Amino acid sequence: MQNFLIIVPDGGMLFEPTGIADILMQANRLRPQDSPNPPYQVTIATTQSHRVIHGMSGLSLLADYRLSDLDPSQSYGTVMITGKGMNVEEADSVIAWIRQAAPRTGRIVSICGGALLLAKAGLLDKHRATTHWRLLDAMQAEFPAIDVEKGPIYVQDGNIWTSAGVSSGFDLTLALVEDDLGFSVARSVAQDLVMFLRRPGGQSQFSRFLLSQASTPGPIRDLQSWILENLASDLSVEKLAERVAMSPRNFTRVFTKETGSSPAKYVEEVRLDAARQHLEQSSDKIEQIAVVTGFGNSLNLRRVFERNLQLTPSDYRERFYARTSEHTFI
Repeated sequence: MQNFLIIVPDGGMLFEPTGIADILMQANRLRPQDSPNPPYQVTIATTQSHRVIHGMSGLSLLADYRLSDLDPSQSYGTVMITGKGMNVEEADSVIAWIRQAAPRTGRIVSICGGALLLAKAGLLDKHRATTHWRLLDAMQAEFPAIDVEKGPIYVQDGNIWTSAGVSSGFDLTLALVEDDLGFSVARSVAQDLVMFLRRPGGQSQFSRFLLSQASTPGPIRDLQSWILENLASDLSVEKLAERVAMSPRNFTRVFTKETGSSPAKYVEEVRLDAARQHLEQSSDKIEQIAVVTGFGNSLNLRRVFERNLQLTPSDYRERFYARTSEHTFI
Protein backbone atom coordinates (compact mmCIF):
# COMPACT_ATOMS: atom_id res chain seq x y z
CA MET A 1 0.00 0.00 0.00
CA GLN A 2 1.30 3.47 -0.86
CA ASN A 3 0.31 6.64 0.95
CA PHE A 4 -1.09 9.09 -1.55
CA LEU A 5 -1.17 12.64 -0.22
CA ILE A 6 -3.34 15.23 -1.98
CA ILE A 7 -2.54 18.83 -0.99
CA VAL A 8 -5.54 21.08 -1.69
CA PRO A 9 -5.04 24.86 -1.59
CA ASP A 10 -8.04 27.00 -0.70
CA GLY A 11 -10.39 28.51 -3.27
CA GLY A 12 -10.08 25.90 -6.03
CA MET A 13 -12.47 23.49 -7.72
CA LEU A 14 -13.25 20.78 -5.19
CA PHE A 15 -14.31 18.24 -7.79
CA GLU A 16 -10.61 17.87 -8.65
CA PRO A 17 -9.41 16.38 -5.32
CA THR A 18 -12.67 14.55 -4.63
CA GLY A 19 -12.79 13.09 -8.15
CA ILE A 20 -9.17 12.00 -7.92
CA ALA A 21 -9.83 10.37 -4.54
CA ASP A 22 -12.82 8.55 -6.03
CA ILE A 23 -10.68 7.21 -8.89
CA LEU A 24 -8.10 5.90 -6.44
CA MET A 25 -10.75 4.34 -4.19
CA GLN A 26 -12.30 2.66 -7.22
CA ALA A 27 -8.86 1.26 -8.03
CA ASN A 28 -8.71 -0.10 -4.48
CA ARG A 29 -12.00 -1.90 -5.01
CA LEU A 30 -11.02 -3.27 -8.41
CA ARG A 31 -7.47 -4.30 -7.47
CA PRO A 32 -6.22 -7.75 -8.55
CA GLN A 33 -7.71 -10.59 -6.53
CA ASP A 34 -4.27 -11.70 -5.37
CA SER A 35 -3.62 -8.31 -3.72
CA PRO A 36 -4.58 -8.63 -0.05
CA ASN A 37 -4.29 -4.92 0.74
CA PRO A 38 -5.74 -1.89 -1.04
CA PRO A 39 -3.00 -0.23 -3.13
CA TYR A 40 -3.78 3.34 -2.06
CA GLN A 41 -4.19 5.05 1.28
CA VAL A 42 -5.47 8.50 0.35
CA THR A 43 -4.97 11.50 2.61
CA ILE A 44 -6.22 15.01 1.90
CA ALA A 45 -4.39 17.94 3.49
CA THR A 46 -5.39 21.60 3.59
CA THR A 47 -3.06 24.57 3.49
CA GLN A 48 -5.26 26.39 6.00
CA SER A 49 -4.84 26.74 9.76
CA HIS A 50 -8.05 24.73 10.12
CA ARG A 51 -9.25 21.59 8.32
CA VAL A 52 -11.94 23.23 6.17
CA ILE A 53 -11.11 23.72 2.48
CA HIS A 54 -13.28 26.38 0.85
CA GLY A 55 -14.06 25.79 -2.82
CA MET A 56 -14.71 28.46 -5.41
CA SER A 57 -18.27 27.12 -5.73
CA GLY A 58 -19.07 28.06 -2.13
CA LEU A 59 -18.97 24.43 -1.01
CA SER A 60 -16.44 23.18 1.53
CA LEU A 61 -14.43 20.00 2.06
CA LEU A 62 -13.20 18.69 5.39
CA ALA A 63 -9.57 17.64 5.06
CA ASP A 64 -7.94 14.80 6.97
CA TYR A 65 -5.07 16.98 8.14
CA ARG A 66 -3.59 20.44 8.04
CA LEU A 67 -0.41 20.40 5.96
CA SER A 68 1.46 22.00 8.85
CA ASP A 69 0.68 18.90 10.94
CA LEU A 70 2.34 16.52 8.47
CA ASP A 71 6.03 15.69 8.71
CA PRO A 72 7.79 16.35 5.37
CA SER A 73 10.58 13.97 6.38
CA GLN A 74 8.13 11.05 6.23
CA SER A 75 8.24 8.88 3.10
CA TYR A 76 5.33 9.26 0.66
CA GLY A 77 4.45 7.17 -2.34
CA THR A 78 2.83 10.10 -4.14
CA VAL A 79 2.36 13.76 -3.28
CA MET A 80 -0.09 15.68 -5.46
CA ILE A 81 -0.79 19.44 -5.47
CA THR A 82 -4.12 20.42 -7.01
CA GLY A 83 -3.73 24.19 -7.41
CA LYS A 84 -1.58 27.27 -6.87
CA GLY A 85 -3.48 28.75 -3.94
CA MET A 86 -5.09 32.10 -3.27
CA ASN A 87 -2.18 34.11 -1.87
CA VAL A 88 1.60 34.24 -1.49
CA GLU A 89 1.62 33.01 2.11
CA GLU A 90 -0.39 29.92 1.24
CA ALA A 91 1.80 29.18 -1.79
CA ASP A 92 5.01 29.67 0.21
CA SER A 93 3.90 27.18 2.85
CA VAL A 94 3.30 24.51 0.19
CA ILE A 95 6.58 25.28 -1.58
CA ALA A 96 8.58 24.97 1.64
CA TRP A 97 6.87 21.71 2.57
CA ILE A 98 7.18 20.03 -0.84
CA ARG A 99 10.82 21.09 -1.17
CA GLN A 100 11.59 19.21 2.06
CA ALA A 101 9.41 16.22 1.18
CA ALA A 102 10.65 15.73 -2.40
CA PRO A 103 13.79 13.68 -1.66
CA ARG A 104 11.71 11.02 0.14
CA THR A 105 8.71 11.03 -2.19
CA GLY A 106 8.34 8.39 -4.88
CA ARG A 107 6.22 10.47 -7.24
CA ILE A 108 5.46 14.20 -7.33
CA VAL A 109 2.33 15.30 -9.17
CA SER A 110 0.61 18.60 -9.95
CA ILE A 111 -2.81 19.43 -11.31
CA CYS A 112 -3.43 22.70 -13.14
CA GLY A 113 -1.71 25.66 -11.43
CA GLY A 114 -0.06 23.37 -8.91
CA ALA A 115 2.81 23.16 -11.41
CA LEU A 116 3.72 26.75 -10.54
CA LEU A 117 4.37 25.72 -6.95
CA LEU A 118 6.57 22.84 -8.08
CA ALA A 119 8.38 25.28 -10.36
CA LYS A 120 8.98 27.76 -7.52
CA ALA A 121 10.27 24.89 -5.39
CA GLY A 122 12.86 24.20 -8.11
CA LEU A 123 11.52 20.72 -8.75
CA LEU A 124 10.76 21.25 -12.45
CA ASP A 125 14.12 22.64 -13.53
CA LYS A 126 15.45 20.72 -16.54
CA HIS A 127 12.20 18.75 -16.68
CA ARG A 128 9.36 18.67 -19.18
CA ALA A 129 6.11 19.93 -17.66
CA THR A 130 2.72 21.40 -18.45
CA THR A 131 -0.06 23.33 -16.72
CA HIS A 132 -3.37 25.03 -17.55
CA TRP A 133 -3.18 26.68 -20.95
CA ARG A 134 -3.75 30.14 -19.46
CA LEU A 135 -0.57 29.76 -17.39
CA LEU A 136 1.76 28.20 -19.95
CA ASP A 137 3.40 31.36 -21.28
CA ALA A 138 3.79 32.86 -17.82
CA MET A 139 5.41 29.70 -16.49
CA GLN A 140 7.85 29.53 -19.39
CA ALA A 141 8.77 33.20 -19.03
CA GLU A 142 9.31 33.01 -15.27
CA PHE A 143 11.05 29.63 -15.28
CA PRO A 144 13.18 29.32 -18.44
CA ALA A 145 14.92 26.21 -17.07
CA ILE A 146 11.66 24.27 -17.51
CA ASP A 147 10.80 22.66 -20.84
CA VAL A 148 7.16 23.78 -20.90
CA GLU A 149 4.99 21.66 -23.21
CA LYS A 150 1.96 23.56 -24.46
CA GLY A 151 -0.07 20.77 -26.00
CA PRO A 152 -0.40 17.65 -23.83
CA ILE A 153 -3.03 17.13 -21.15
CA TYR A 154 -0.37 15.61 -18.94
CA VAL A 155 3.38 15.07 -19.01
CA GLN A 156 5.53 12.50 -17.22
CA ASP A 157 9.23 13.18 -16.82
CA GLY A 158 10.85 10.70 -14.47
CA ASN A 159 9.01 10.71 -11.16
CA ILE A 160 7.38 14.08 -11.85
CA TRP A 161 3.94 14.20 -13.44
CA THR A 162 2.18 17.45 -14.35
CA SER A 163 -1.24 17.97 -15.91
CA ALA A 164 -3.15 20.67 -17.69
CA GLY A 165 -6.27 22.32 -16.30
CA VAL A 166 -9.11 20.99 -14.22
CA SER A 167 -10.44 17.60 -15.40
CA SER A 168 -7.19 16.58 -17.07
CA GLY A 169 -6.14 15.59 -13.56
CA PHE A 170 -8.53 12.66 -13.89
CA ASP A 171 -6.71 11.48 -17.01
CA LEU A 172 -3.40 11.78 -15.21
CA THR A 173 -4.71 9.88 -12.18
CA LEU A 174 -5.97 7.06 -14.37
CA ALA A 175 -2.51 6.92 -15.94
CA LEU A 176 -1.01 6.65 -12.44
CA VAL A 177 -3.32 3.74 -11.71
CA GLU A 178 -2.21 2.02 -14.90
CA ASP A 179 1.43 2.69 -14.00
CA ASP A 180 0.91 1.12 -10.56
CA LEU A 181 -1.61 -1.65 -11.17
CA GLY A 182 -1.59 -2.36 -14.89
CA PHE A 183 -3.84 -1.80 -17.86
CA SER A 184 -6.63 -4.16 -16.82
CA VAL A 185 -7.33 -2.38 -13.53
CA ALA A 186 -7.12 1.05 -15.17
CA ARG A 187 -9.52 -0.10 -17.87
CA SER A 188 -11.99 -1.40 -15.30
CA VAL A 189 -11.85 1.87 -13.36
CA ALA A 190 -12.43 3.86 -16.56
CA GLN A 191 -15.36 1.68 -17.54
CA ASP A 192 -17.02 1.93 -14.13
CA LEU A 193 -16.58 5.69 -13.98
CA VAL A 194 -17.44 6.21 -17.67
CA MET A 195 -14.13 7.87 -18.44
CA PHE A 196 -12.01 7.91 -21.57
CA LEU A 197 -9.93 4.75 -21.56
CA ARG A 198 -6.25 5.65 -21.72
CA ARG A 199 -6.74 9.00 -23.38
CA PRO A 200 -3.12 9.58 -24.46
CA GLY A 201 -0.97 12.03 -22.53
CA GLY A 202 0.11 13.53 -25.83
CA GLN A 203 -3.47 14.56 -26.54
CA SER A 204 -3.81 18.29 -26.99
CA GLN A 205 -5.52 20.45 -24.40
CA PHE A 206 -8.93 20.85 -25.98
CA SER A 207 -10.02 23.95 -24.11
CA ARG A 208 -10.46 26.76 -26.64
CA PHE A 209 -7.65 29.28 -26.55
CA LEU A 210 -9.04 32.79 -26.41
CA LEU A 211 -8.39 34.44 -29.73
CA SER A 212 -5.71 37.13 -29.62
CA GLN A 213 -7.31 40.54 -29.81
CA ALA A 214 -5.54 43.76 -30.66
CA SER A 215 -4.66 45.71 -27.54
CA THR A 216 -6.38 48.90 -28.71
CA PRO A 217 -9.32 49.74 -31.01
CA GLY A 218 -8.28 50.54 -34.55
CA PRO A 219 -7.50 49.05 -37.95
CA ILE A 220 -5.95 45.80 -36.62
CA ARG A 221 -8.89 44.99 -34.35
CA ASP A 222 -11.31 45.81 -37.16
CA LEU A 223 -9.31 43.56 -39.47
CA GLN A 224 -9.55 40.71 -36.99
CA SER A 225 -13.34 41.00 -37.00
CA TRP A 226 -13.33 41.02 -40.79
CA ILE A 227 -11.14 37.88 -40.88
CA LEU A 228 -13.62 36.01 -38.68
CA GLU A 229 -16.40 36.80 -41.14
CA ASN A 230 -14.36 35.94 -44.27
CA LEU A 231 -12.44 32.76 -43.49
CA ALA A 232 -12.78 31.40 -47.03
CA SER A 233 -11.22 34.53 -48.55
CA ASP A 234 -7.58 35.01 -49.51
CA LEU A 235 -6.07 35.82 -46.10
CA SER A 236 -2.44 35.96 -47.15
CA VAL A 237 -0.22 38.55 -45.47
CA GLU A 238 -0.09 40.52 -48.71
CA LYS A 239 -3.88 40.73 -49.03
CA LEU A 240 -4.40 41.57 -45.36
CA ALA A 241 -1.71 44.26 -45.51
CA GLU A 242 -3.36 45.74 -48.58
CA ARG A 243 -6.67 45.90 -46.74
CA VAL A 244 -5.22 48.12 -44.00
CA ALA A 245 -3.03 50.10 -46.42
CA MET A 246 0.32 48.93 -45.07
CA SER A 247 3.33 47.27 -46.55
CA PRO A 248 3.48 43.53 -45.77
CA ARG A 249 6.56 44.01 -43.61
CA ASN A 250 5.12 46.88 -41.57
CA PHE A 251 1.76 45.12 -41.30
CA THR A 252 3.36 41.97 -39.89
CA ARG A 253 5.29 44.03 -37.34
CA VAL A 254 2.25 46.03 -36.21
CA PHE A 255 -0.11 43.04 -36.14
CA THR A 256 2.31 40.96 -34.08
CA LYS A 257 2.96 43.81 -31.65
CA GLU A 258 -0.75 44.46 -31.07
CA THR A 259 -1.97 40.86 -30.88
CA GLY A 260 1.03 38.81 -29.76
CA SER A 261 0.62 36.57 -32.79
CA SER A 262 1.82 36.73 -36.37
CA PRO A 263 -0.87 37.25 -39.03
CA ALA A 264 -0.34 33.77 -40.48
CA LYS A 265 -0.58 32.12 -37.05
CA TYR A 266 -3.70 34.09 -36.18
CA VAL A 267 -5.42 33.11 -39.42
CA GLU A 268 -4.58 29.43 -38.89
CA GLU A 269 -5.88 29.52 -35.31
CA VAL A 270 -9.22 31.14 -36.17
CA ARG A 271 -9.73 28.80 -39.12
CA LEU A 272 -8.91 25.82 -36.91
CA ASP A 273 -11.30 27.03 -34.23
CA ALA A 274 -14.06 27.46 -36.81
CA ALA A 275 -13.43 23.98 -38.21
CA ARG A 276 -13.65 22.52 -34.71
CA GLN A 277 -17.01 24.19 -34.16
CA HIS A 278 -18.30 22.83 -37.47
CA LEU A 279 -17.14 19.33 -36.56
CA GLU A 280 -18.76 19.56 -33.13
CA GLN A 281 -22.05 21.14 -34.15
CA SER A 282 -22.83 20.18 -37.75
CA SER A 283 -23.12 17.08 -39.89
CA ASP A 284 -21.39 18.76 -42.86
CA LYS A 285 -18.87 16.62 -44.72
CA ILE A 286 -15.24 17.20 -43.85
CA GLU A 287 -14.40 18.36 -47.39
CA GLN A 288 -17.16 20.96 -47.17
CA ILE A 289 -15.92 22.16 -43.79
CA ALA A 290 -12.41 22.51 -45.18
CA VAL A 291 -13.70 24.78 -47.94
CA VAL A 292 -15.90 27.07 -45.83
CA THR A 293 -13.21 27.55 -43.17
CA GLY A 294 -10.55 28.48 -45.69
CA PHE A 295 -8.38 25.36 -45.70
CA GLY A 296 -9.30 24.62 -49.30
CA ASN A 297 -9.44 20.84 -49.06
CA SER A 298 -9.60 18.04 -46.52
CA LEU A 299 -5.89 17.23 -46.84
CA ASN A 300 -4.88 20.72 -45.67
CA LEU A 301 -7.43 20.54 -42.88
CA ARG A 302 -6.08 17.18 -41.75
CA ARG A 303 -2.50 18.44 -41.68
CA VAL A 304 -3.41 21.40 -39.47
CA PHE A 305 -5.44 19.20 -37.11
CA GLU A 306 -2.67 16.64 -36.74
CA ARG A 307 -0.03 19.32 -36.18
CA ASN A 308 -2.03 21.23 -33.55
CA LEU A 309 -4.27 18.62 -31.92
CA GLN A 310 -2.59 15.30 -32.74
CA LEU A 311 -5.95 14.11 -34.09
CA THR A 312 -7.51 13.79 -37.52
CA PRO A 313 -10.71 15.77 -38.17
CA SER A 314 -12.67 12.49 -38.19
CA ASP A 315 -11.24 11.46 -34.82
CA TYR A 316 -12.01 14.89 -33.40
CA ARG A 317 -15.61 14.71 -34.56
CA GLU A 318 -16.00 11.21 -33.15
CA ARG A 319 -14.97 12.46 -29.71
CA PHE A 320 -16.63 15.85 -29.58
CA TYR A 321 -19.66 15.84 -31.83
CA ALA A 322 -22.85 16.81 -29.96
CA ARG A 323 -24.94 13.78 -30.80
CA THR A 324 -28.50 14.97 -30.60
CA SER A 325 -29.40 12.52 -33.36
CA GLU A 326 -27.75 9.83 -35.43
CA HIS A 327 -25.67 10.92 -38.43
CA THR A 328 -23.46 9.23 -40.93
CA PHE A 329 -20.31 11.10 -41.87
CA ILE A 330 -18.52 10.60 -45.19
